[in-house]
Amino acid sequence: MTPAKTSTAALAAMLLASACAAEESASAPEAATEDTSRYETAVYAGGCFWCVESDLEKLDGVGDVVSGYAGGESENPTYRNHKGHKEVVRAPYDPSIISYRELTDYFLRHIDPLDDGGQFCDRGESYRTAIFYQNDAQKADAEAAVAAAEEELGEAIVTPVEALEAFWVAEDYHQDYYKKNPVRYNFYRTGCRRDSRVADVWGK
Repeated sequence: MTPAKTSTAALAAMLLASACAAEESASAPEAATEDTSRYETAVYAGGCFWCVESDLEKLDGVGDVVSGYAGGESENPTYRNHKGHKEVVRAPYDPSIISYRELTDYFLRHIDPLDDGGQFCDRGESYRTAIFYQNDAQKADAEAAVAAAEEELGEAIVTPVEALEAFWVAEDYHQDYYKKNPVRYNFYRTGCRRDSRVADVWGK
């Protein structure tokens, strides 16, 4: 085979491969994207944001929960410097599937709302609980949820209902931590006795 023929054959093969790839690409269906335009958001502080993120993302109608900081006065808080802020999550939810009240009821039953010093093995201001409302309707629903929880437990709920002033997104390595580091996450959650304490409080 001559060099000229080799070059021509190689070129033909390349063109054929390109055509096949283009055809495959053109015929492949596009990935479906979720319509989040109707979503609203809820912001909660429930101790370690890894755990709250994990708990809320189990619910139908809840989207990608984001870990962050709120409740303090400083701007651009970080994990190493968020004095005055609490670890919080921002949960997008579809109100046609789950209401804010239902979401808040669920949140309260997955924390220890009787502990004003932190949550489980995590102590201090950063780990205290709170419900941060963003409008009057959320405030009313949150207060009703707290009142219902107090009646169910027969004790005062120490989780405050507060206006959200700002939400600051936490560092990337905190997002979806329970998915990216399942062994470390489960070891932490079990060692912190989060689920056993919730069961003690709520009788689960």
